[in-house]
Amino acid sequence: MQLDTQEKFSHLTITLHWLVGLTIIGLLAVGVYMTETETGSLYPIHKAFGFLIFFVVLARVGWRLKNGWPIPVSQYSKIEQVLAKVVHWVLIIGTLLMPVSGFLMSTMGGHGLDVFGLEVVARNVDPENPAKAMPINKSLAAFSHSVHHWLGEAMIVAVILHVVGALKHHLIDRDGTLRRMLGARV
Repeated sequence: MQLDTQEKFSHLTITLHWLVGLTIIGLLAVGVYMTETETGSLYPIHKAFGFLIFFVVLARVGWRLKNGWPIPVSQYSKIEQVLAKVVHWVLIIGTLLMPVSGFLMSTMGGHGLDVFGLEVVARNVDPENPAKAMPINKSLAAFSHSVHHWLGEAMIVAVILHVVGALKHHLIDRDGTLRRMLGARV
């Protein structure tokens, strides 16, 4: 399997990057929308995609560990290098922990997990009121909710910084970083 080089990324790197990136951006946008508008009807779709993307994220992290960190196309300042590392770490950790915290929030809250009609974890129904979910572990559900919320906020900032950095490389530095992530050789 082809590894990344300074001149060109592998097809696997590019595919995993865009699949995870666009899905996470979509999930973050839907999450903000659901929270702001209290739209409960989107939760099943949000949870299903969150559950499924976790397995793609695991593949991406495994590939990153095998392949190593990308070699920069050009040299840039120490502050940019540090900022890029921090943003990339937040994105990697966030893409791992957002699905995990969402899964724990839902399942420990007694809501279960259904993935497009396939019951992965059953709801924990209150025997006295079958319409109501009964928490399995209220403390873990609440902690997971907090992690999911605050990590979501951090991820939004990291995604914005990542996109701004890519645009800076493309429009100001004109160094080929974005072209490489789009599959071109630089």
